[in-house]
Amino acid sequence: MENLQKTNISTTLRNYCNRYKSTKKNDQGVNKAAASLKGVSPATISQILAGNWDLITDDMFRNVAAQIGYKEGKWQPIETNNFRLINQILDDAKENSLVLALIGEAGSGKSFTLRHYTDNHQRVYMLCCSEDLNRRTFLVELLTVLGKKDYTGNTISEMMAEVIRCLNTQESPLLIFDEADKLSDQVLHFFITLYNQLEDRCSIVLCATNFLEKRIRRGVKLNKRGYNEIWSRLGRKCVELPGVTESDIVEMCETNGITGKKTIDAVLQDSEKDLRRVKRKIHATLKQYSKTV
Repeated sequence: MENLQKTNISTTLRNYCNRYKSTKKNDQGVNKAAASLKGVSPATISQILAGNWDLITDDMFRNVAAQIGYKEGKWQPIETNNFRLINQILDDAKENSLVLALIGEAGSGKSFTLRHYTDNHQRVYMLCCSEDLNRRTFLVELLTVLGKKDYTGNTISEMMAEVIRCLNTQESPLLIFDEADKLSDQVLHFFITLYNQLEDRCSIVLCATNFLEKRIRRGVKLNKRGYNEIWSRLGRKCVELPGVTESDIVEMCETNGITGKKTIDAVLQDSEKDLRRVKRKIHATLKQYSKTV
């Protein structure tokens, strides 16, 4: 691994640690950052940040890079309309301890924007949800994101109490649950506890496709346990994102080396307003172009 790549990883790692910094003197967030990473010690982080790389293996650099969101590549992302709107909403939520749900179509850039916001703001914690999380594994993952040590030996009540304590002692924390629609009912009910214990002290944002709203409305209609409470705490409304625009796609093409009108039109027609599909089409177009040059 080249030193330039290690330098870039080190810079990204420093930004990652900054998210965990507290107001305590000389607290650079190293210990909490290490607790949030698997197989990485505070000493390793300190050595990487200090530029003492002789004893740090390339495998360790790759391990750190993968966990802190560092990516090496030529792809240039852009600030879409959704990107700017989500940032405005998250700023407002964080500043005013708001609780809300964001919904948008798949491929509209939600997860990328949430990760970008998390990486560039202090006391913002993002958990990507999945169907296989039960109540215990959900809390273990949440504590890990918060930079806490392993709590697998504790009860569910003890782990939830630690989550509440950790967030209650911070200034304007923001908790983001991406793909929240994938959570089971049992885990989704934790949202009620988090809201009750953290109201006006911590902002909470659920983000998902519009299936989340449909699921909650259906749960309310069927009088399923907990759903009316969840819907009430969300203000009985989800904030719907406008989606990908043609101007977003055009800018993405031009930023990544496609400028011809006919080629851009082809990308637009193929896009289905899905940024993942746009990225794939741009990659295929550039690859085909390189073969003909």
